[in-house]
Amino acid sequence: MLRRIRTRIRVRVRGAGRPAALAASLAAVLATASAPAVADGSREVALRLEAPAVFSMYHADEGAGATNSDFVVPVAVEPSGNGPARNVHVVVDASGLAGVARAGKGGHGNCTGEGPVFTCAYGDVRNGDGESNAPFTLHGADGVEPGDSGTVTYTVTADNAAPVTGTTRMTVDGPTLHTPKDEKTVKGVAPGKPVPLSPRFANHSRFTAERGVALRLTARDGVLTSRPGNCYFDTAFTSAWCVFATKAAPGTAYRTGSPIGYAADAGKLTGTLSYSWSSEPRKPGDLTVRGTGAPLSLTETAGRGLTNGSSEVHVETTVQADYEALTATVRGRVGDTVKVRLGLRDHGPGRLRSIAGMDPDVMGGFEVVPPEGTTVTSIPYTFEDSGGTWACERPKKPGGAFVCDIGYDNFHEARHEGGTTAIDFHIRIDRQVPGARGTIRTYNPYDRTPGNDTAVIPLDASPAPFYRNPTVWAVGGAVAVVAAVVLATLYRRRAGLPGQAP
Repeated sequence: MLRRIRTRIRVRVRGAGRPAALAASLAAVLATASAPAVADGSREVALRLEAPAVFSMYHADEGAGATNSDFVVPVAVEPSGNGPARNVHVVVDASGLAGVARAGKGGHGNCTGEGPVFTCAYGDVRNGDGESNAPFTLHGADGVEPGDSGTVTYTVTADNAAPVTGTTRMTVDGPTLHTPKDEKTVKGVAPGKPVPLSPRFANHSRFTAERGVALRLTARDGVLTSRPGNCYFDTAFTSAWCVFATKAAPGTAYRTGSPIGYAADAGKLTGTLSYSWSSEPRKPGDLTVRGTGAPLSLTETAGRGLTNGSSEVHVETTVQADYEALTATVRGRVGDTVKVRLGLRDHGPGRLRSIAGMDPDVMGGFEVVPPEGTTVTSIPYTFEDSGGTWACERPKKPGGAFVCDIGYDNFHEARHEGGTTAIDFHIRIDRQVPGARGTIRTYNPYDRTPGNDTAVIPLDASPAPFYRNPTVWAVGGAVAVVAAVVLATLYRRRAGLPGQAP
């Protein structure tokens, strides 16, 4: 499927194992391939290429095992009043990659050819808009060295525009630099108070990082508080790129000579500092604020456990998300099925929904054990104009708890961040049990006020009405039968029907 663009496409390098390619690709997007100018009036519309001038294919140590399908050729139509560019095609020639990479089939179904030449159909492109496509998938080659490169050329044509051409130099990067597989979570941090963190990396390859190394930092739900002079930041100080002249040799590992400070934002339950290292120090163009402090240095360290392509350090703050159990009484007569609204009140001040992301379990919920003498018959819910019978997970054994995880779709209609999340339990009163009480208990990983987590669910059961008593129905039935026989006999006598005594 073609991807619509309005601005320059930012090339993304997949895979945690290629931090150098990520930094290089971010930098490369700023240096776009040049195209010859189109003469005024030569055609109805003018095309513009926005492909990168330099693209990092893979790390030298990856060899033939490397794959990369992230190279795209974006084409835009210069704004004018002449309508769309019609029948746009891009022909890409990858024959210049011989010996350093092999280009295989790609293009999301819009490109044809098995290589080294590919043709991609972009269709009609709206005026002032653009399209992009990935013409091929790159495969690495054994025996390459850092810095090996080749050139890809491409030509863009349209029925009503002059053709434009461009080239991209495709390079093999230096060695992969590995980060810790596991980083410990830092707990009990006050928001706004800097946490000292020391990013580490190891060079497990056979190549030396001849161009030095670079560190890329990204702060989520917080800011970077360190301002080293060899680092560049965005204006919010949530992202940074630091360069080091150190030529990391094979079999060496390093950490920053002094810690880097990270501070969680006010009111946040958690924060995260992500980082990766690159052996191709190309500064991203969006980081323009240079640090003013002492330069950050590197010092050698042990390389054990450094096997990832990138790492995250998680911070848990002193902020809590306090849940209070909301209860109600099961009140009615024996035999009644009543609605009892149960749930929780979110006192915050931290908000779980903002950090839950794709993990609904983080939001926690509540558990319900109904009073003795009752049966939960259903817990109906609504979701997107439909719904179901059981919003909560039922217990596997009698007397167990109904588990209500509020982060899931079953609670989408009932969930209220910073408010009350409750749902109706349909409970049948089976018998009177004096003093019977159920329980409701709330839970989430950031609740540090246990005193209001649990509440009782009282049972207030009245006797069943007389007409629900089986004995009453049995006696009444017998009386009715006798009455019917008597009435039938009297009727026959009065009517003088056969079979009756004179």
